[in-house]
Amino acid sequence: MSSLPEPQSSQVFCTVSALEAGEIDLSDNMFITNAQDGNITRAPSLSFLIQHPPSNSKIIFDLGIRKDIHNYPPKIQEWIKTTYPVHVSQDALESLTNGGIKPSEIDYVILSHIHWDHTGNTAPFTKARFLVGAACKPLLTPGYPTDPNGRFATDLLPPDRTAFLDTSADVWTPIGPFPRAFDLFGDGSFYIIDSPGHLPGHVNVLIRTSADGGWIYLAGDSAHHWHLITGEADVAVGHAGHLHSCAHENKEQAEDHIRRIRELWKGNERVRVLLAHDQPWYKLNKGSKAFWPGKIESL
Repeated sequence: MSSLPEPQSSQVFCTVSALEAGEIDLSDNMFITNAQDGNITRAPSLSFLIQHPPSNSKIIFDLGIRKDIHNYPPKIQEWIKTTYPVHVSQDALESLTNGGIKPSEIDYVILSHIHWDHTGNTAPFTKARFLVGAACKPLLTPGYPTDPNGRFATDLLPPDRTAFLDTSADVWTPIGPFPRAFDLFGDGSFYIIDSPGHLPGHVNVLIRTSADGGWIYLAGDSAHHWHLITGEADVAVGHAGHLHSCAHENKEQAEDHIRRIRELWKGNERVRVLLAHDQPWYKLNKGSKAFWPGKIESL
């Protein structure tokens, strides 16, 4: 079923603000089957600030691209130079602080996954509890610098403040078209969604944005192009720029999850779906009140 829970009396909801967190040049033929040959999309790598009023919690979903590229593992620096050029005039940290919130005031950092263009610089979030999918944990061992060719730094996540979310636990229940969702605050306002396929541990979030039925779905890297959500294109395979056969480590799981997002989007007119690299939305909203200290208006 694509339908979502109806709002309750005095329903709790959250506010969502986009954060500038760098841009990345993506070759369309790496991601969609019917791409125009040679077309490059300069896409955002979006970060989001979510505020939960009852608990006064401040949550960051994804951290985008870090500005100090030289602090990425050497393997990532090489990819940036050869395959994924980036442009970071303002990173998530600057976007947050420019709007009046310090990184030390953030309560939770949720990473959709641990690819470099989503993890930014985690160090300044000195009090935040980090929430990540448990399946990503093996990717951090041994990690860089123990493995000089490692893609993931061993100190990416603070060991004493990181919760690895086990999707087999009984706290995960179905919501809408998704078989596994975790109600973070227990009030129906913020759900972490198990979103397999792209990278082990990949998660999305579904957030209630009004008391009367508005939602936003932050899809991370479930899809890198809107034509995958609309069904106008399929996931591309065979590009030399990928470590695997396509942008996703498990293409079948990724395609199944994309179908679920499409069902959510088509079946609920008050659900706004945003991709991490959502170039169409970014083109329309860059510099608008959708970015912190403003907020994304609810549908």
